[in-house]
Amino acid sequence: MSRASGDRFAPLCDPRGMSDLIFREAVRADLPAVLDLLADDVLGRTRDVGEVDATYEQAFADIAADPRNQLVVAESDGEVVGCVQLTYIPGLGRHGAERLLVEAVRIRSDRRGGGLGRQMMTWAIEQARQRGCGLVQLTTDKTRHDARRFYLGLGFVASHEGMKLSL
Repeated sequence: MSRASGDRFAPLCDPRGMSDLIFREAVRADLPAVLDLLADDVLGRTRDVGEVDATYEQAFADIAADPRNQLVVAESDGEVVGCVQLTYIPGLGRHGAERLLVEAVRIRSDRRGGGLGRQMMTWAIEQARQRGCGLVQLTTDKTRHDARRFYLGLGFVASHEGMKLSL
């Protein structure tokens, strides 16, 4: 399955055909499902709500309009079962290599543990390779022990200490 001509990114599907999982750019109709995914964990419940409001609408529009951003959903049997936001960052470091920042990685709670997250992250990493990125980076909350094991299992290395300032 490939995307219509003129789209900004590579084909959004499982290129190996290993499952019924399809990766596609999110559309406005997916926003409630994406918000449900973001709110469907211990930390997400404290900072995200599953209800679409004007702030979420604007954030979605901003992501969709930005050629360096992509909100992707994983779909199985016509249902959104996962999401990830990909942001391509230009930089001078690493000899001017672009890097991929991966955020908002979620798999629906009733589908976790079945390999969907691994497929989605493997696909995202391949998008970065095809685009010529020199690095894929992400952050994960220190309390997310399972997520940390998951990313380490994919080959990520905890090489830096991340810092954030909430505003």
